[in-house]
Amino acid sequence: MVVSLRLPSLSSLLSPASPFTFSRRALGISWRQQRPFRLPLLAPGLSVRSSSTGTEIHVDNSKNRVPEGAITPRSQDFNAWYLDIIANAELADYGPVRGTMVIRPYGYAIWEAIQEYLNVKFKETGHENMYFPQFIPYSFIEKEASHVEGFSPELALVTIGGGKELEEKLVVRPTSETIVNHMFTQWIHSHRDLPLMINQWANVTRWEMRTKPFVRTLEFLWQEGHTAHASPEEAEKEAIQMIDIYTKFAYEQAAIPVIAGRKSKVETFAGADKTYTIEAMMGDRKALQAGTSHNLGQNFSRAFGTQFTDENGQRQHVWQTSWAISTRFVGGIIMTHGDDGGLMLPPRLAPIQVVIVPIWKKEGVKAEVLNAAASVEVNLRTAGIKVKLDDSEQRTPGWKFNFWEMKGVPLRIEIGPKDVANQSVVISRRDIPGKQGKVFGISMEPSILEAYVKDTLDEIQSSLLEQAKTFRDSNVVDVSSYNELKEAISQGKWARGPWSASDKDELKVKEETGATIRCFPFEQPQGPKTCLMTGNAAEEVAIFAKSY
Repeated sequence: MVVSLRLPSLSSLLSPASPFTFSRRALGISWRQQRPFRLPLLAPGLSVRSSSTGTEIHVDNSKNRVPEGAITPRSQDFNAWYLDIIANAELADYGPVRGTMVIRPYGYAIWEAIQEYLNVKFKETGHENMYFPQFIPYSFIEKEASHVEGFSPELALVTIGGGKELEEKLVVRPTSETIVNHMFTQWIHSHRDLPLMINQWANVTRWEMRTKPFVRTLEFLWQEGHTAHASPEEAEKEAIQMIDIYTKFAYEQAAIPVIAGRKSKVETFAGADKTYTIEAMMGDRKALQAGTSHNLGQNFSRAFGTQFTDENGQRQHVWQTSWAISTRFVGGIIMTHGDDGGLMLPPRLAPIQVVIVPIWKKEGVKAEVLNAAASVEVNLRTAGIKVKLDDSEQRTPGWKFNFWEMKGVPLRIEIGPKDVANQSVVISRRDIPGKQGKVFGISMEPSILEAYVKDTLDEIQSSLLEQAKTFRDSNVVDVSSYNELKEAISQGKWARGPWSASDKDELKVKEETGATIRCFPFEQPQGPKTCLMTGNAAEEVAIFAKSY
C-alpha cells in the first residue's frame, strides 16, 4: 500500500531545498551535515613514547592528519560541540526527511542499555510489554479536548492510502493515550480486571519546527507506560512510583543528578491532572526534561467511556496514568558528561566499558602481544565486563587512543612487549585526562585484573555523578524576588524560589526571561515562605530555568 502524508501548516518545511539535506535556517539548527568523520588527533609529525613499551611511536601523517578544529571546543560553541560529538562518535546521522535522524549502532547500543535496565524495573513492578498500532483515527484525538489542543500543531496526518482518499484521516502516533483507552474500554469490565498495567517500546512522530539530534526530532524512540486503576489513590501511587524509577535510573545508571518534582499547571501534559518530571542540568546549564509521569485522573476514561463495575456493583470510570522516557536521554548523557575530547559515558550504560589496544613495533613481538591481549579480553568478558580488543592494523595506537576516547569508553588497557614480559598492563581512565589517569603495572593475573577493572569502573561511575552534582549545585541560585530571579536567569543559572503566583504571572516570567517553571521539587525547604512575585504566602519553592 502506498501511503502519502499531507501535513498541516508545514509550508516552511516544504521549501525547494534538497530533500536530502537540512535547511538550518528553517529548522533552527546548525548540525554541520557536510562535515566528514574527523578526529582531533596528534599534531603532524609528532612522535610519542608508548607508556607500555618505552619505544617511540612516530605518527604517520597519511593515516592521522585531520583538519584543525574538527571538534568545536565546548566552551566556544556548545551546540556546535554537541553536534560534532554526535557525528564523530558515530552516534547518529541525518535521515533523508529533514528533521529526522538515523541512529547508528553505537548510539543505538546506548539506547539498548537504557531499555535493558528499565525493562527489568517495569516487569518487577507488574507491567507487561505490548504494542499498539502507529496509526490512530483522528476522531480519537478529538475526544479529549485539551489533548487535541495540546498536540494539534505537532500532528502528522495520513489522508491517502492505496491511492485513494481515506474516509477518516489518520494520525501518525504522537502518543498513545487515545488508542490505549479505546482498547482498555474493550478489555476492562469489572474491578477484577484492574489494575491493568502495560508498557510499549515504540516510535513517535511529532512535527517539530526546531530540531536537535536526540533532543528534539520529528520521529523518536521511547517507552510509554499506561495503567488503569480502581481508585484515584492507586493511580497517584503508580504515577509517583514510576517517576521514582526514572529518578533512580538517572542517578544510578546515567550518573545524572536530576531534580524530581511536579510540573506547574501551565506545564502539565495535555489531558493530565498532574505531571511529574525529572529535570537535568546540561553542560550549558539549560534544563532538559528527561522523563515524565502523568496522573491522568479520569479525563481519558470519561472521554472514551472506559468503565468498570466496582465491588458494590456501581459503574465507575477508571483512574489512569501514563509515563515515558525517550532517546532524548541519550542527548542528556552527551551534554552532561562530555568534554572537548568527546563522549564520556557512565560505565553502566557504556556499550564498551574497556577497550584493549595492543602495541608493538617489531614484527617479531607482534604474536605474543596479540596473544596476551586476546587472553585479557577473554578473561574480562568471562567476568561480565563489556570489552573490545582493537587489534586492527590500519591505524596507529595514537589514533586508536583518540578514537576510543571520542566514543567515551571508560577504560583503556594498553599492552606492549614489556608488559607481556612483566605480565602486567597499563590502564587509562577516560574521566581523568593525561598522566593523572594512567596506572602502570597492573597484573594480568585474571582475578587481580578483573577486581581492579570492576573497582575502577565503579569509581568512574561515582565520580561522574559527583562532578555533575557539584556543577548542578553551583549553578542553582536561591532567589526571593523577581529581580533576583531575572538576574539569575540572565547569568544562565537556575533560579529557585517560593512561588504561589498565577498562571498569568508564570507566562510573564517566560515572556520576559525565556525561563519556565521546570518543577516544584519533591524536596522542599521547611518554614514559612513568601512568593517572590506577589509577596503572598507560598507553600512551595519552584525552579525556573531556560530549557531544551
